[in-house]
Amino acid sequence: MHRVIKPLIFLLCLLPLVLLSINFYLDELGANPFEVLTRSTGEWTLRFLLLTLAMTPLRQLTGSAWPLRMRRMLGLFSFFYVCVHLSTYLVLDHFFDWDEIIKDIIKRPYITFGMLAFTLLIPLAITSTNKMMKRLGRRWKSLHKLVYLIAILGVLHFLLLVKADLREPIIYALILLVLLAARLKPTLLKKHSFNPN
Repeated sequence: MHRVIKPLIFLLCLLPLVLLSINFYLDELGANPFEVLTRSTGEWTLRFLLLTLAMTPLRQLTGSAWPLRMRRMLGLFSFFYVCVHLSTYLVLDHFFDWDEIIKDIIKRPYITFGMLAFTLLIPLAITSTNKMMKRLGRRWKSLHKLVYLIAILGVLHFLLLVKADLREPIIYALILLVLLAARLKPTLLKKHSFNPN
């Protein structure tokens, strides 16, 4: 069953980019297709990041190991989509005008948070292999806790980017709060549990 589900989820994860590419080719992304591409790939980055964080609570709820088997792939898709998101920004928005890009990073907080989140994602993607897990040992787990900070930065990036209708970024922020609370609760219970032995 696992051999069927994993390739299926892999294809589903690629589907948003495929649909965006088709709509871009057919000129069906509206008056500003570059903006739609940048915005959409950024939103899918955040969605995959939240899905990655949801796998551990889902494992606890279901008692099944399959969510943990999907976690690494979803995390790598987060990195894949953020690379596409950043590429659209660098190439389509600024045409590699590095002076303007640096000014953007310094002057606009949402760009600063976005770039910081991307930078922190790089070591997580590099160390996502079994070989790196073994090499880093306990340090691997500490390093990958950066995903919480990355998710917070991602939500802040979206919140500061949106100027009018804040409903969508607020929904993402609430989902992140629930996911963080779900991880915090077992830790608190473990610390305060009474063991007579």
